[in-house]
Parts: sequence; structure tokens; C-alpha cells
Amino acid sequence: MSLPTFRREDSAALGGPAWMAARRSAALDRLAALAAPTADGAEVWRYSPIDRLDLGAYRPADAGADGEVEEAALALGAEFGGGPVAVVRNGVVRSIDRAALPDAVTLASASSLPSSPAALGSLSGQDFFVALNDAFGPDAVVLGVPDGLVVEEPIVVVHWCDAGAPDGPAPASFPRTLIGLGEDAEARVVEVVAGPGAGEALVVPVGELAVGDRARLSYVLVQDLGFGAWSLARLAASIGRDATLRSFTAGLGAAYDRCRVDVAARGEGSSTQVTSVYLGSGDQIHDVRTLQDHIAPKTVSDLLCKGAVAERSRSIYSGLIRIRNGATRSDAMQTNHNLVLDATAHADSVPNLDIEENDVRCSHASSVGPVGEDQRYYLESRGLSPERAERLIVLGFFDDVVGRAPIASATGPLRRRIGQRLEALLGREGAR
Repeated sequence: MSLPTFRREDSAALGGPAWMAARRSAALDRLAALAAPTADGAEVWRYSPIDRLDLGAYRPADAGADGEVEEAALALGAEFGGGPVAVVRNGVVRSIDRAALPDAVTLASASSLPSSPAALGSLSGQDFFVALNDAFGPDAVVLGVPDGLVVEEPIVVVHWCDAGAPDGPAPASFPRTLIGLGEDAEARVVEVVAGPGAGEALVVPVGELAVGDRARLSYVLVQDLGFGAWSLARLAASIGRDATLRSFTAGLGAAYDRCRVDVAARGEGSSTQVTSVYLGSGDQIHDVRTLQDHIAPKTVSDLLCKGAVAERSRSIYSGLIRIRNGATRSDAMQTNHNLVLDATAHADSVPNLDIEENDVRCSHASSVGPVGEDQRYYLESRGLSPERAERLIVLGFFDDVVGRAPIASATGPLRRRIGQRLEALLGREGAR
């Protein structure tokens, strides 16, 4: 595909070690042979507004040099964890504070490494936007925890992505993170993708999580971009034997917020808990796609996706449980619940199963609807006003899912952000 504002010379100008330049060049060759996705093409883009994306309106973002921006990013790091913090601006790693991490732990920019980490690019597949990230990503944050080591403090990675001015092409940023845990290792990681509240931007985050045998990873991804941005995130994880992954993604900002989460249970006895939450207002679109891929026997996955849409916003959830031949005695659950707070809002929920084995247990559930009249009546009958009753019901709906966040330091900031948005939405006069 021809991309006039994403040129080979722009990719070459990003610099870095020879292995990184070679990797970008190979990605450019792949891009030339790929077609941009369309809503009537692959199922994973169905219901989406991807046909509205004009890549010619964006250009690769520069590194930026505003100290105040980096101070804001550090403040976010302190808010969500307070331990080791990496600050990335427009895909460029600006600073890493290891905060007394053990020497054996790798927390570094990929450009500082003598060769490419083995897992980089191996988990996230080769779709169009991953290839775009491969070709125009300036750098990546690499976290490696060796066998048997437990990292006590949460590690926070803040990706600050600039927005464009009204009189020029909007910037495109390509955050990249690679997390690898050795056998019987443990870590907690929070990633925050944020940016200014105004202006257009394209942000394409890619995260790859490799969880070794008997390892334990807790992971939180918070998207809190301005409402003029398009965010197209891809998260892919591979889980080893008897290992555990607890992931949590939150979609708060962006005009179009897409998060695709693919989790592959490759090791026997592995366990995954996948949680997503989103809150839409105005004309926002939140789009969550998930794959629970059971490859090995005796694997467990539990997915919960909950969100609310208000005003003219939309949400899309499409999830697939795949039980492969040989993955006997696997146990998979998929649940999606949506609150529609205004008649002009809309939610689509599309659960799917693909089962190739008999000795398994799978279930899925989904719901789309307004606040329950029975719940509202119960609270009103005890003296609460209709507005107060609705506020409590919606806050409780979100509190349940935010309580599943696997890292305690992220729970408070998430509750504050969701609470502030809900107070503004539910306090509108004559909204319904």
C-alpha cells in the first residue's frame, strides 16, 4: 500500500542500531504488500469506523522536547505506582528511573540493546497496524525479569503522545512495549497512554507479554488520550505452563478507542484473567476485541468486559473463545455487559465460540440495556431521588469491574477518573 505521509526516508531517519534499522526496513516491505483494513473485510474490523481513517492526514511524530510535558508524565507515573517509571514521548524513550530495581532486571530502551530481543515482534502477528508500528516506531521499552525473581514494586510506563495543531498534519505515535518473565518470576506493570485534551492524533500502541512457566504477571493498560485522537492498540500475550496472567485494560479517552487483546494459553495448566472497561460520551467509539486461545490442555481463562455509553457514543465488543484440538479439560468464560445511558447511544456485543475438543467447559454471556428498572425502583422506594438512584447503580456497575484491576496502585486513579466522568454525565439536566 502506498503511504505518502509515511515514507521510507522517515523510517530510515529514526536511527538506532543496525538491527533496528533492518527490522524497520523489513516492516516497510510488508506494508507495501498489505491493504489497509476495511469494515466490510475481516471480521475483526466489523462494526468499526475504520473506513473513516485517512492515513494521509497524519505524519510520524517527532520526539518533542517540552520539559513540562515530561513532568506531567512523571506525575502520572507517581500517581499510578510510584516505583520504577519509564517515560516515553511519541515512541521515544526519554527517561527510565529504575528506583532500586535489582540489577538482574532489564528495564531499558530497545535501542540501547546490542541485538533484538527474541520475542520482539513474535507475538503480535503481522496485521497492518502492527506492521506500521514496526516500520515507524522509534524505540521500545523492554522489561525482562529473570528466572525466580520477584519484583515487589509496580513498574509504570507512561507513553505521552502529542496532538496536532489545527494548521498542519496530525502526529502519529507508535508506542511499543515488550515484557518477558522467566520461569517462576513475578512482576506488576502499569502502562498509561496519555496526551493533551485537544487536537488530533493517531496512536498505535503494541504490547507483547511473554510469561514463562510458573511465572505470574499482573498488567494494567490505561488509555487516557484527548478526545481528538484515534487509538488502535494491540496487546498479545503468551502464557507458559502453570503460569498466570491477570490483565486489565481501560478505555477512557480518544475519539475512536480500539483495543485488541489476544491471549494464548500455550502451557498446560496456565491461567488467564482478562478484564476490560470503557466509558463513552459525546461521539466516542470504544471497540474491544478479544481472543482467548486455548492451545494446551487444562488451561483456564476468565474474561469480563463491562462498559457504559452515553450521549451519542457507541461501543463494540467482539470476542472469541478458541479451544484447539488437544486442549482437553480447558475451562473458558466470556462475559460482556453494557449499560446504555441515553437513547441516542448504542452498543454491539458479539461473543463467539470455536471448539475443537469435547472434554472442555465453555460459557459466554452478554447483555445490552439501560439501568434496570427494578434496581432503580428498589432504591427510590427507600427514599432516594431518581437521579441519586441512577448514579449509585452506575457507580456500582463500574466499581465491580474496576475492583478486578490486579494492581492496587492503579485502582484509585481509575476510580477517580471514571467517577469524575460519571458525575459530569449523570449530573446533566434533562439528559433523559
